[in-house]
Amino acid sequence: MRDDPRFRLPIMFVATLLLQTTLLARMRLFGVMPDLMLLVAVAGGITGGPTRGAAIGFASGMIIDLFLPTPLGLSALVFTLVGYGVGVANTGVLRSAWYIPVLTAGAASVAGVTLYALIGSVLGERMIDGHLVTIALVVGLSNAVLAPVAVRFVDWSLGSLKPGPRLPV
Repeated sequence: MRDDPRFRLPIMFVATLLLQTTLLARMRLFGVMPDLMLLVAVAGGITGGPTRGAAIGFASGMIIDLFLPTPLGLSALVFTLVGYGVGVANTGVLRSAWYIPVLTAGAASVAGVTLYALIGSVLGERMIDGHLVTIALVVGLSNAVLAPVAVRFVDWSLGSLKPGPRLPV
């Protein structure tokens, strides 16, 4: 029963949210903090494919939207699109190389931050300015660095990661 994703997914979302809103809220590089909830959507697409990536992206986006002053659902929309897009892009990719999830997380995070700013601007929020490039690069780089851990955590939460010896990723 404890191996059921219905129990693991909430643990993963709550742990990620706590890290995002407590520890990472104090860690800033060039005034920008990493976006773990976006990274969860990316990792969902990497490990679960397009459908699970979209579902995990929607859930992580809605959860973080409750803590942001932006329009409710903006993160959910963007994270859903990112999770789905990463899942589609990774469908035909062999993941034998360790750097594929790292590069995917970095590129998808930059795209996610940019898409967030574009859609937010369409909705009337002032999000596109000179600092957007810095935000996208810092989030992309930090998510790329954290990607191996996030992919394993999301993989575990989906019930895909089996206990026992693992081959290096």
